[in-house]
Amino acid sequence: MNATLLALAPAGGAAVPAGRLLPAALIGIAVIVLLITRFKLHPFLSLTIGSLVVGAVAGLAMSDVITSFTDGFGSTAAGVGTLIALGAMFGRLLADSGGADEIVDTIVGRSSPRTLPWAMAAVGAIIGLPMFFEIGLVLLMPVIFLVSRRSGLPLIRVGIPALAGLSVMHGLVPPHPGPLVAIDALKADLGLTLGLGVLVALPTVAIAGPLFARYASRWVQVPAPELYDAREQEPSARRPSFGVTVATVLLPVVLMMGKAVADLLAAKGTAVRTALDFLGTPLVALLIAVIVAIFTLGRGGAMDRKAITASLEASLPPIAGILLIVAAGGGFKQTLVDTGIGKLVADWVQHSGLSVLLLAWLVAVLIRLATGSATVATVTASGILAPLVTTLGAGQTSLLVLAIGAGSLFFSHVNDAGFWLVKEYFGLSVGQNLKTWSAMETVISVVGLLLVLALDLVV
Repeated sequence: MNATLLALAPAGGAAVPAGRLLPAALIGIAVIVLLITRFKLHPFLSLTIGSLVVGAVAGLAMSDVITSFTDGFGSTAAGVGTLIALGAMFGRLLADSGGADEIVDTIVGRSSPRTLPWAMAAVGAIIGLPMFFEIGLVLLMPVIFLVSRRSGLPLIRVGIPALAGLSVMHGLVPPHPGPLVAIDALKADLGLTLGLGVLVALPTVAIAGPLFARYASRWVQVPAPELYDAREQEPSARRPSFGVTVATVLLPVVLMMGKAVADLLAAKGTAVRTALDFLGTPLVALLIAVIVAIFTLGRGGAMDRKAITASLEASLPPIAGILLIVAAGGGFKQTLVDTGIGKLVADWVQHSGLSVLLLAWLVAVLIRLATGSATVATVTASGILAPLVTTLGAGQTSLLVLAIGAGSLFFSHVNDAGFWLVKEYFGLSVGQNLKTWSAMETVISVVGLLLVLALDLVV
């Protein structure tokens, strides 16, 4: 390939010999993986150091490397950080107001034992839409345990569907950090990605949740822990109604989908398209959702001004680490782009005949297995594959985001904090957790990839 014999010039810098680019990228990624897994260094520091290593091995001036990293860090923090913060505020209001409990209790209360696993999958998906995985997991644990005991169904039978709903939304559907970072890095259309993400997410939740749980509950049989018995005797405070809560949760999704539809059907410059484009901008859609939630969820849940303010303030400290990781991932991505390694990979893919979507999934899988972090896998894979989007249409770019997201969920194991969180809550051994949680994550990843490849045939 001619590209491997030529020198590539990073933006604003001297030409970099092509023969140094691939080793630079591989060594940089290896350093990140080693620092996270062997030395337990925080991913923010690992990604920062990895960026400097990439630049040094590629032979760039370190001042240029720092400029690339800070530019990527700043643009990612500006583009994605505000969305993560607004999403955290919305999720905290949903939890503190009792709106999440209302959704859970209503859906579960109207389900029979046969439909209960499907209801739990719906609960996990709805709760997971605006919330980070860890927050949704902690919120759902009492419900999963109580539902298992009251219904007589095995813990795994009702727990796996709820976890599948949470995990799929976390990996495939914005406004979660991973999909947002990939959308930003690959310049994908958010509305189109959201719509395709939902198309992939729904059957994936069904297969990895209720259907897979039938088998997983036979492999592993454990009783529901009695950690939350006191919850059954707690008096219920006033909550926002089920309909109002669901409408509030779906509001930002509807606004962003409205923008996507307007871009397809309405002519540029018309009042309708201009209005929907503004309202469907992610920042505006989530800002509107938070403001509406203050009244529908906060006031609807009998929260006074002081309680609402405290809830909003309490939502931000827990996401500080996520914001730093995501922004540092953006810095690492920009460093890769400015060395020219991305163009080298893009040229290789174009001549290899390998599916871009399959390659994206494989890259994300490898980084996920090595680091244990879905977010790190997403931001790193997005940076490596960013130059490919110049050869792709809008639909394929959105599918590229989803392929990376699916790969980032593959086989959670001992280097993943989520693995231990599920293990301890469910009272499982490491082997039992591998047969249930880890297997479920693998099913999600593989099914997600197959659905993305299927959509690629028609998009």
